[in-house]
Amino acid sequence: MTESFPRQQARTRRFTLGAPRNFTVSEDGSRLVFLRAKSGDDPTTCVWTADTGSGEQRLFVDPTEILAAGSTEELPVAEKARRERARESAAGVVSYAVGGSDGNLVSFALAGRPYVVDLETGQITEDTQATGGAFDVRVDPTGTRVAYVSDEALRVWELSDGSDRELISEPTPDVTWGSAEFVAGEEMGRTSGYWWSPDGDSLLVSRVDVSPVSVWFLADPTEPAAEPRAMRYPAAGTANAVVGLAIVETDGSRIDVDWAGDRWEYLADVRWSSGAGLHLVVQTRDQRTWGLLTVDPATGSIASVHEITDDIWVELVPGTPAWWDSKLVTVEEAGGSRQLVVDGEPVSGSDLWVRRVIGEFLGGIVFTASSDPTEVHVFRWTPAGVEQLTSEPGVHDASVGGATMVTTSSVLTSPRRRFSVSSGAHTFELDDLSESANLDVSVEMLSTEALGIRAAVLFPAADDGSQLPVLLDPYGGPHAQRVLASYNAFTASQWFADQGFVVIVADGRGTPARGGDWERSIYGDLATLALDDQIAALERVEQRHPGRLDMSRVAIRGWSFGGYLAALAVMRRPDVFKAAVAGAPVTDWRLYDTHYTERYLGHPDIEPENYERSSLLTMAPSLDRPLMLIHGLADDNVVAAHTLQLSRALLHHGRPHEVLPLAGVSHMTPQEEVAENLLLLQIEFLRRSLG
Repeated sequence: MTESFPRQQARTRRFTLGAPRNFTVSEDGSRLVFLRAKSGDDPTTCVWTADTGSGEQRLFVDPTEILAAGSTEELPVAEKARRERARESAAGVVSYAVGGSDGNLVSFALAGRPYVVDLETGQITEDTQATGGAFDVRVDPTGTRVAYVSDEALRVWELSDGSDRELISEPTPDVTWGSAEFVAGEEMGRTSGYWWSPDGDSLLVSRVDVSPVSVWFLADPTEPAAEPRAMRYPAAGTANAVVGLAIVETDGSRIDVDWAGDRWEYLADVRWSSGAGLHLVVQTRDQRTWGLLTVDPATGSIASVHEITDDIWVELVPGTPAWWDSKLVTVEEAGGSRQLVVDGEPVSGSDLWVRRVIGEFLGGIVFTASSDPTEVHVFRWTPAGVEQLTSEPGVHDASVGGATMVTTSSVLTSPRRRFSVSSGAHTFELDDLSESANLDVSVEMLSTEALGIRAAVLFPAADDGSQLPVLLDPYGGPHAQRVLASYNAFTASQWFADQGFVVIVADGRGTPARGGDWERSIYGDLATLALDDQIAALERVEQRHPGRLDMSRVAIRGWSFGGYLAALAVMRRPDVFKAAVAGAPVTDWRLYDTHYTERYLGHPDIEPENYERSSLLTMAPSLDRPLMLIHGLADDNVVAAHTLQLSRALLHHGRPHEVLPLAGVSHMTPQEEVAENLLLLQIEFLRRSLG
């Protein structure tokens, strides 16, 4: 009997298990370290290496062999939170650091304990003196010491004698040393709170004081005897955590770094290298100014190096800043595009929208960019110009080191991703052990005529040409895309299509890679243009396929911002949308975090009208279409209060709706049974609601 797609997708964590990831290429390019599970349904991630000369792949760390037989991995609360921020659903070794003078040591945490593996000998060493609860384990560049965070403290493990000691902490639960605060992990992509110096003699360590941040509580109603879990949540318009910095010597002495002053609010990133020195990437509270500061490690003094400003917001671009030939490399908007900028000069051209800077490679800078927003390619800039390194239509990424490049490629025509390693004249493929979906994805890409909104259209695999109900399946919000030339991006959408729908996925205004004006057009109103563009895509598909779409039976589903958009659609445009499934929707933007929300809506005390026009609560009286609200009660990102407050408002106005609470489920749904049944319950609701 063929396994159902919902079950297969849940069992394989959306077909990610068994695929190579988290690549680190050694400085000389001779060795590659990466993570991969041993099969497509094994949730335990292992550490592997590959010799770039021979192509030999070797399993170095198998967590099942380290942990006691039959034992389960107990994670520290802070590590669970870090994985939630990173949307990490696997187990085992899910992050690691490489150090040592020749990059031969790999450090990681397993079941709350620090480990180091020597890639030359294969020896795995455990910190037997650790007190437990360890996460973010990082070996220093010289291979002498390992630092890690445990509870609220930063600790150091000496590899020479096995001793373990606390380096810095404070006797209050409101202050942590070495951890990233909530908005750094959730919105800025910074999951660490400490950084080794190049010589391994000191660390830059963040001090996070959450006492100004509001205390919220998450309760599990299925366990009435259990106390609610307190959490600090920086909602829009309220106080953020106070982030301090100190340079801490390995003997415990420290120099405080007054980086924020009265101007900077956010510490977005830190770069510390022997060539460029110590630098901080910072932002103002309104995110309209991005700053690069340099720090003197001997004194802690600060100097400004570079600033980028914008009237609405400045985007944080991964991989920046960087340095090439002692020149500063940034990504800034120029000539109507987001360009690679070297020493103040835009160099990548106005036809490319730069997404990420990867690093220095063969005398140039490697980066990813798009000319067509549905594709992502790898490029290399040198003073001679820009060279495109990937050509097949699809989504590509890379990692580099020495003369070696690892290229990851996903295309629309095949479920199999390719992981190619090129080192000089030698090229080989890493094994992809992931499963392929047990359905056939067939996507038609199109764009609207007026605005060029990109959309993907999927019909049932057994399409007989008859008229079909329609399901819109968007994310539709800023900072993320759904319409990409990648087969695996549409497996769930194809399954919904196979249940008897025309499925439409559209990226409207506010989504990336379409120009600054396109992205920033949604500032101050997250509802109007986002919804208008979904309707425009629907109308374009109807024109493209006359008579195929039953416009009297149009539904919409989504999660997170997509859930917000789905609920918005049936309340604001019931003439178009006849039913909606809204998963983990943001219903009142005052309840979402500072960094994301204020970027798009401003401060609620200064621009309250932006929050009013974007709120779903004020639209509650208008609902007269079937609406299913789904929310994980353990969600600490979009808390369940969003759905419950909307449900209360709908009930107050006598508006029928359905609520599906998910006990013990966070913003992700890694539990197999929950993830499987969520799809089945949605399709049952849509069939019932659309007749």
